[in-house]
Amino acid sequence: MAGSPVTERRDVVVVTGAGGMGTAVARRLGSGRTLFLAEASRDQLDRAVDALRAEGYEVEGMVVDVCDRASVQRLAEAASDAGRLTAVVHTAGVSAAMASARTILEVNILGTVHVLDAFEPVAVRGTAMVCVSSMAGHYASLTREQEAVLATAPAEELLGLDAVAAVGDDGIMAYILSKRANHVRVEAAALAWSRRGARVNSVSPGVVSTAMAKAEADSESGEHMLKMLEACGAGRAGTPEEIASAVAYLTGSESLYVNGTDLLVDGGQAAWIRRHRIA
Repeated sequence: MAGSPVTERRDVVVVTGAGGMGTAVARRLGSGRTLFLAEASRDQLDRAVDALRAEGYEVEGMVVDVCDRASVQRLAEAASDAGRLTAVVHTAGVSAAMASARTILEVNILGTVHVLDAFEPVAVRGTAMVCVSSMAGHYASLTREQEAVLATAPAEELLGLDAVAAVGDDGIMAYILSKRANHVRVEAAALAWSRRGARVNSVSPGVVSTAMAKAEADSESGEHMLKMLEACGAGRAGTPEEIASAVAYLTGSESLYVNGTDLLVDGGQAAWIRRHRIA
């Protein structure tokens, strides 16, 4: 008597953040896979899920507050139960034009740590995670000792660190620090992920045409930001699809030897600031 057919577990992709960047990544990675899309805003989540389903994606939407460890844990458990965890892409974040310094630190630092911590135990051989950081993280001025503590301190201690508390109510400094924290947390997490046969990296976009970037362009620093794009030679903002392409590389088979590093995708702006900008 012939045995029953074996049902193959589907590949699962998780994307946090249903904004322009998150949905671009979901479209790039989600074809033929079970896609989990997580977002704090129910309205924004529903719009993104409806659009993706209309395009033929198999997508599950979950309302997730990345500042809440238990909320992120439920996402990790649901995704790992659904199939083989192939990719986790953490795009959720806020900028200085969108939130207070405290909220920036909570979402961008604690949120990233919660996602890293929740998904590492359920990562399997071949799982690749990418945290979307920012080129702003490359401008942080921290000592080696400050970075070492920022990279390894338990989540519950992070917001009390001297370097974190020192930003006070300065939203721009909070954003810069939070994005550097993303870099060093990924570096520190790489060993544990590697021991599971998995990988974790970050990508640092420059100015990308999203709602968040529009909010920044309309803020007090917007004119300065746009002038820098012209001065560095890029002459334009990036597109969400260009970031999705970078994420596809970091989660794909062509980057199997890439782990614990950051990929700048900024049109050369950071290089210009370091080597050509006149202070």
